[in-house]
Amino acid sequence: MADPELEEIRKQRLSQLQSQYKGDNANNQQAAQEKQQQMEEMKNMMLSQVLDQNARARLNTLCLGKPEKGKMVENMIIAMAQRGQISGKLGEQALINILESINKQTTKAAPVVKFDRRRAALDSDDDDL
Repeated sequence: MADPELEEIRKQRLSQLQSQYKGDNANNQQAAQEKQQQMEEMKNMMLSQVLDQNARARLNTLCLGKPEKGKMVENMIIAMAQRGQISGKLGEQALINILESINKQTTKAAPVVKFDRRRAALDSDDDDL
């Protein structure tokens, strides 16, 4: 049933498709990487326009220590700038105020643990003593 020529043609076609898929996948990854790099450059450019040098240094320090929080603050500052809520450059003290307001919002109260302790006198196992 299996024709050797047909099997050879199928193998060649499969190898062509696999090589084509690998080539397309590499191009897609490169395009995505370039797009990510462009977005990062645009974000850095916007932050440098909105923040002065000291505030930018403080934000970079925050990003090194707490990357998730740093990214959140960067995105928030960019959003504020796009909405027109920021006029002029933010100084270090203004950035500190923003960070403190974020800390107040994200700080949660310590969980309360309640223990239900039973008295030893109510224990029915000690009746024999």
